[in-house]
Amino acid sequence: MRIIRGEPLHHYDSDDENISFIERFIARNKGVTEGFYQRMFNEDFSRFFRTSGVKKSPLFNIDSNDEVLAKRLLENISSQYSSRSTDENIRTWVEKIAQSLLWSKTAYYFIYDIHEKEELRVVPLSSDDIFKLFNTYIQLVPKRLENHWGGDGELLPRELRILEENKLIRFNICSSIKQLLSHQNRTLRLLDQYRHSRPEFYPQATYEDPSPKSYFDYSYWSETQDKALYLATHETGWNARNLGSSDRSVYFDYYRMIRFRRNQLIFRDNILFQLGEELTRVGRQYNEVFSIVISPTNALPKVEELNELEERFSQEKVSFTKIMDCYFER
Repeated sequence: MRIIRGEPLHHYDSDDENISFIERFIARNKGVTEGFYQRMFNEDFSRFFRTSGVKKSPLFNIDSNDEVLAKRLLENISSQYSSRSTDENIRTWVEKIAQSLLWSKTAYYFIYDIHEKEELRVVPLSSDDIFKLFNTYIQLVPKRLENHWGGDGELLPRELRILEENKLIRFNICSSIKQLLSHQNRTLRLLDQYRHSRPEFYPQATYEDPSPKSYFDYSYWSETQDKALYLATHETGWNARNLGSSDRSVYFDYYRMIRFRRNQLIFRDNILFQLGEELTRVGRQYNEVFSIVISPTNALPKVEELNELEERFSQEKVSFTKIMDCYFER
């Protein structure tokens, strides 16, 4: 095993046949796919910004004591976003961070200094092979194959890469959202697991009984799944894209819409707070007094607005249309 201090490794073909127990434990999310319901929820919950197209007013306030450095950090978030405005970069970055947090509860980015061009580049990392040991962030790179042009592949040894903390950006899912999702995700995983289990309940045809009678009540099975889905998503407010039973109360469905949007905004605002904190920390290697705070402008909905909307809705002072507008248009 080699121990290296420096930059992380991004793309490699691991030797899965010789992977160790420790590597399997650290990379336990690697290769795991999201289920049907889980994938839909993660897509919907991380879609913070509803309105598409160009807005006349900015979405974010950027308060910094070094505008040049702030612009360098925010405009160099991977090459795929470099042609966009700072506002669009933040918007895209926040949603990408949210998707990573919903999947693995952590999200990592690394700052590369490109000295020849006097530039820096902020690049996403996989959280599958990074862990923290004694306040040190380490990337465990398993044995991997490296192909050479015109020759056989070379099996490279396992590596521990000690990462520079002042170049590593880390985001954690906030505790309130993590706790909110805990019960829901357990139920969604079970529903995904048994979603296509209907044929298993039917008796198998045999030579003696080619047309066995079935006592399985599919309607009851479907209704039970719908109820489990509805109860599991109560705290988040997710409507599961209107899947399942249509017997729900319209009035309480609109309450759910407000609850779902409010949870989204709490999640969004926490990511923006962490973004400012992390960029302030890593930016101080370039300017020791650097600071930056990023917050939503009035062009975006606020948690306080939704609280007021819910209060007015409970008093029958607001229409369903107003709630729909708030849910879909902002």
